[in-house]
Amino acid sequence: MVKEISLNRTLIHVNDYKEESVNGKHKVWITFKVTSEDYHEITTLLYEGTFDVAVPATGLSFRGSIEQYSTSIANLYEKGQVGEFTLSLVESKKEGV
Repeated sequence: MVKEISLNRTLIHVNDYKEESVNGKHKVWITFKVTSEDYHEITTLLYEGTFDVAVPATGLSFRGSIEQYSTSIANLYEKGQVGEFTLSLVESKKEGV
C-alpha cells in the first residue's frame, strides 16, 4: 500500500493512491491532507506544475505534470485548518518518443 509519494524530492504522505497506464504513459491520482502550517510550502511546490515523481513503495518514477488539482478548502491561511488536496499527475512525453 502506497503511503507516500515524492514530487521534486518533497515527500508527501498520501491518504489515497491509484495508478494506471493511459496510452502508454503512467498516471497517478493522490489525495492528501494539508495543514494551514504546510499550505504555503505545498502550494508553492504545486505551482511548479511539472515534477520528478517517485513512488518509493512501488519503485515507480517518471517526469509528470498536473492534469487535475482540487482542494476541499479555499482558505488555509487560518491557523488550525486542514484541507484535503486531490491531484492527478500524468507522465510527460517519454524520452526518444
